[in-house]
Amino acid sequence: MAMIFPGMDPYLEHPGLWPGFHNWFIIALAEAMQPRLRPRYVAAVEARLYIEGADRESIPDVLVHRTPSSTSAPVQRPGFAVAEEDAPVIVQASPAEVSESYLTILDRSSGQKVVTVIELLSPSNKQGGPGRKLYRSKQRDLLRSDVHLVEIDLLRTGRHTVAVPRGLAEPRGPYDYLICVNRAKRPRDEYELYPRSLRRPLPTISVPLARGDDDLRVPLQPVLEHTYDAGSYRDRIPYDRPCVPPLSSDDQAWADALIRSDNPAEPPPAEG
Repeated sequence: MAMIFPGMDPYLEHPGLWPGFHNWFIIALAEAMQPRLRPRYVAAVEARLYIEGADRESIPDVLVHRTPSSTSAPVQRPGFAVAEEDAPVIVQASPAEVSESYLTILDRSSGQKVVTVIELLSPSNKQGGPGRKLYRSKQRDLLRSDVHLVEIDLLRTGRHTVAVPRGLAEPRGPYDYLICVNRAKRPRDEYELYPRSLRRPLPTISVPLARGDDDLRVPLQPVLEHTYDAGSYRDRIPYDRPCVPPLSSDDQAWADALIRSDNPAEPPPAEG
């Protein structure tokens, strides 16, 4: 099913849609790469697990109720009136196990050693909390290792998280989305950046492999389009509502025009 937008669909960034989109995209990326990696390499889908607490924003799971006033009679004290509205609101929030998928490229010629890690950032990676702490810890470990790191950030909101310092990335903008490649065989303070605005297709990126092998050139736009179709997002996204997270007024007007042009009003029936 064809996409409405020329590049990333900002409606996919909705917190309720993102976890499923994240998994679909990682699987589609592995499928696109696998035939061209054989026979030496394997693209393996991995998962990172952590516990999200009560303050999480991306996966709400909160039960709110009021204490029934009929369970006990209010204690009356001389000179004090007790209002029923003063009953407390009780909030229960159960921690949830969160799974985030990512890709590793394994070198079969060296006992399936990991040569490259490919991450698709999630909202929890760009907010405070355990998801960000765990991601940043893994990021630091990879930058001290002999493994290449490819980070794909398709989220407009949240804190700067990819490995390149923000002060080096922002002058290459303005951009809405950012892909960052850090190679193990070069100085780790050198980064290859692919900044993209909302109105442009996603880039073709160079994925590094083991020494002596050429990079694998991976076009991300077809991966996105396959993900969009496989997840039936055209049928699931409420395009008649404003985008969440919100777009600027100019970008929302541009998005609305694209949506209208893709769904033109049916002509009135011919008069008979």
